[in-house]
Amino acid sequence: MSTDARKGHGAASIRGSAAGRGTPRRRGSRSTARRGTALGALGPFVARRLTLGLFQTLAVVLLVFALTEALPGDAAVALAGDQPDPARIAAIRDAMDLDRPAHERLLSWAAGLLHGDFGTSLASGRPVSQYMADGFGPTLLLAALTLALLVPLGFGLGVLAARHEGRLTDRLVSSLTLAVYAVPEFALGVLLVTVFALKLAWLPPTAVGYGTDLLSHPAVLVLPVLVLLSRPVCSLSRIVRAGMVDALASPYAAHARRYGVPGARVRYAHALPVALAPAAQQLARTVDWLLCGVIVVEALFVIPGLGTVLLNAVAERDVPVVQGLAVVFGVLTVVLNLGADLVAYRLTPRAGVAA
Repeated sequence: MSTDARKGHGAASIRGSAAGRGTPRRRGSRSTARRGTALGALGPFVARRLTLGLFQTLAVVLLVFALTEALPGDAAVALAGDQPDPARIAAIRDAMDLDRPAHERLLSWAAGLLHGDFGTSLASGRPVSQYMADGFGPTLLLAALTLALLVPLGFGLGVLAARHEGRLTDRLVSSLTLAVYAVPEFALGVLLVTVFALKLAWLPPTAVGYGTDLLSHPAVLVLPVLVLLSRPVCSLSRIVRAGMVDALASPYAAHARRYGVPGARVRYAHALPVALAPAAQQLARTVDWLLCGVIVVEALFVIPGLGTVLLNAVAERDVPVVQGLAVVFGVLTVVLNLGADLVAYRLTPRAGVAA
């Protein structure tokens, strides 16, 4: 290229740059377009996830019914106990419609579920929904108190460890959370009861004698909530720490620091949101566990929640109660995971590509 051509090319470049600087950029329109694209992509993702959740719910209902049908031998005789009474066997057979074909009983049971009819207990004759209503209050109370403490503690420890990555504070938080997570809930509960209830006599060991109104006796809730909080706070803090550490080590964060963006803004406005999507999914799994899987804790502290209702139903071979609780637990799992996926997609839309 000749000297004149290079000069002409340079002049054209300068003029183009000057013209570009003089022309205002339409940032608002670009932002609106990106926001519209994200909202447009959210609709198909929600529809896809709702369809999948519907099929998962149907699969839960079919699985629970199939497992009941798989009971060995005559279900009525098995449920009647070691010394079956013909009258009791006939009553069980009539209550469970065992004389009808399996597909008819499945359709009848599923139709009842759609109307909130979970059947009748074989042991007491009470509606299964009444058992659920009695046990849901204490379980929901434990879950709410645990979540109220879990969110600030989990995020606080995760942010603290990420802020002091590789230093003494980070190592202490990581070691402590790993050690606590390694202790099973039952062992930790026995240890806390032994120390704080039996040795020091600061707290009641169980909820026996306090009924279902546990909120009027907050001392009864301290040990169960501590046991329920122990492992989820460790998981959540480690997830938040990992997400923030990756974000703080990214070129974007380094570029922001070079331009003089304050460290607090980089941590809380740019790094922390990166950890929100996996943290939301972890919180959904924790809520699912708190509502459906706290059987060990409720049995240890004799709390009349859903876990205790399920244990009693299994001990009494009360199949309708077990079926109803299994369906409720399964549907809760599907709904909570669906909500977590939607929240994660809203925070990070690219996550919906793989869903």
